[in-house]
Amino acid sequence: MGLEVGIVGLPNVGKSSLFNALAGTALAAAANYPFCTIEPNRAIVPVPDSRLEALARLVNPQKITPTTLTVVDIAGLVRGAHAGQGLGNQFLSHIREVDAILHVLRCFEAPDVVHVEGSPDPLRDKEIIDLELQLKDLETLSRTLPRIEREAKLAASSEAKKQLEVIQRAEAHLSASQNLRTLTPLTPEERAFLQTFHFLTLKPIMYVANVDEKSLPKGNAWSQAVEAVARQEGVPSLTLCVQIEAQIAGLSPEEQKEFLSLYGLEEPLLPRLIREAYRLLGLITFFTAGEKEVRAWTVRAGTLAPAAAGKIHSDMERGFIRAEVIAFEDYVAKGGEEGAKNAGKMRLEGKEYVVQDGDVVYFRFAV
Repeated sequence: MGLEVGIVGLPNVGKSSLFNALAGTALAAAANYPFCTIEPNRAIVPVPDSRLEALARLVNPQKITPTTLTVVDIAGLVRGAHAGQGLGNQFLSHIREVDAILHVLRCFEAPDVVHVEGSPDPLRDKEIIDLELQLKDLETLSRTLPRIEREAKLAASSEAKKQLEVIQRAEAHLSASQNLRTLTPLTPEERAFLQTFHFLTLKPIMYVANVDEKSLPKGNAWSQAVEAVARQEGVPSLTLCVQIEAQIAGLSPEEQKEFLSLYGLEEPLLPRLIREAYRLLGLITFFTAGEKEVRAWTVRAGTLAPAAAGKIHSDMERGFIRAEVIAFEDYVAKGGEEGAKNAGKMRLEGKEYVVQDGDVVYFRFAV
């Protein structure tokens, strides 16, 4: 889908290490899946999904292809970035281009790793980046508001007045040092209108609390404070040790299990982070399953069947006839497609069908 998640944070908080760990996960999977690092600061990573392996065990295909997510390592930010300090303009333009944000917060002491603010304090660091993004959004608003005010005066429709009202609410919210993603209530139409301006603080966000080894597996006071703020904002968070995750990214599952047991962990946290980032974008997975390939496909929640078919090939959307759908649970429980058909678990769905997460689909089309 070309959807991207950007890793952001102050310098020396673990951003690039997290990116390298994610890129290492992708490269480690290269023996089985066609993934790669496509630029020094951009990597395509597989979205872990046990359902794909379950389908493959039943179908025994020639190839297994999971869905993927693009992760971007964005240059570190400093105070004054909104005014161009440091790599500020580059940093902010890159954030504008991504679909969601992974905000890495340093939750560990390390005398040999310099902190740009003098000492670790993840909540202060969060406020610094929040403020820079808010100021940049206010700058965007300052260019936008006069035009919308003129249009509202000249337009006879109530729509222009409604747009002016929501923009004014957004300005007041930002001026109160609040991110636009916390602006409520917003109707879907109002949110869609605000999204046309690509406001930075409106983007979906996930906080990553980066702790040291000794803080595993429960984290520490700093990471717990980050988790509390995330709950307050209604956004996801994850506590992990980026250094450990980077070390195990290329190990075999057996080696990973042995390594993680030393830290009281049952599984790597990077797969969970990837899945959470995937959900953060409002995405779901449907599957196609045949002898040549079992494959996971990404669509936004609410996608209709013809558009989902178009993800496979544009001809399939243009000539869509129907979708033959089996829920993943039924597909597995009945031992595959034939068993699900015989048990009456296959549904024939038309153009108005909304594809559900986990659907195993065969599209009928004619062009």
